[in-house]
Amino acid sequence: MKFKRILFLISFIVTLLMAKLYFRNGQVKELQLSAWFHPRKRPDVLTVTDWLAPVLWEGTFSRQALRRHYRDQNLTMGLATCVSTRTASDHMERFLRSAAVHFMPGQRVIFYIILDSYVEPPDIEPRPLQSFQILMMDEEWWLPSLKLMCLKVLEEHLVSHIREEVDFFFSMDSSLFFQGDFGLETLGTLVAQLHIWWYFQNQILPYERRSSSEAYIPLGQGDFYYGDTILGGTPWQVLDLVEWCLKGMVQDLQNGLNSTFEKYLNKYFFLHKPTKLLSPEYGWDLRFNLPPQVRYIKVAQQQEV
Repeated sequence: MKFKRILFLISFIVTLLMAKLYFRNGQVKELQLSAWFHPRKRPDVLTVTDWLAPVLWEGTFSRQALRRHYRDQNLTMGLATCVSTRTASDHMERFLRSAAVHFMPGQRVIFYIILDSYVEPPDIEPRPLQSFQILMMDEEWWLPSLKLMCLKVLEEHLVSHIREEVDFFFSMDSSLFFQGDFGLETLGTLVAQLHIWWYFQNQILPYERRSSSEAYIPLGQGDFYYGDTILGGTPWQVLDLVEWCLKGMVQDLQNGLNSTFEKYLNKYFFLHKPTKLLSPEYGWDLRFNLPPQVRYIKVAQQQEV
């Protein structure tokens, strides 16, 4: 009898763990698009892609409807940023302080801070429902760029624990800072950021055109050019994106080709269409004149010191 009770207890624990994994990976019930997204309110901009993905602009979404829907789902959001020693003191504190106020307000949030050597994080008191984790780069690794190192750390921690800790996950450059709320409207399976400069240009988009590169997109193909300072989605989808880009970057380096992460990211989105797009209001560079389409800057680029 005692043996049977032990077996039952083990089975029960396994079931709980499987249930946790099930709900952490793609089983969040999203609100029907028509209940919160109102594209006709912004006839001056593109609000829906050819594959029917929403493009978020100020005035197109109802945060109230989203809050009501997600209120009882007990979600956890993740936000990662990679900080090098050179930029840590300049950008990290402003990024984190603004994120603590504006990133998913009212939601449970885990901030993941990736460091290339130990830098004491700023003394920021977590708000209710917020926590911080420091992820260190392995000193034994050697990769030719900070971006590759950051992606490698992100990949390892997504596999080892992040994908089981959060329901939605975003990665952002520490060179950004929040000017307004980055809220529930941004949640989606695969979230891409429209490039703030190239979105408004009629020129040929700067995809990778070398056919021998893993990032190659043929001339005449492609839809948008995406920025690399914000990306997000479910942790499993972000992991797939990171693994695909890492594989392509390493393979090209081995073949004597060097390109930017942004080019591989654009190739990934060319092959795997994002389910939600962030307009240039999310990541605007304040050095540029503000076009009339950009009504409210939610995330901005910090200026170099």
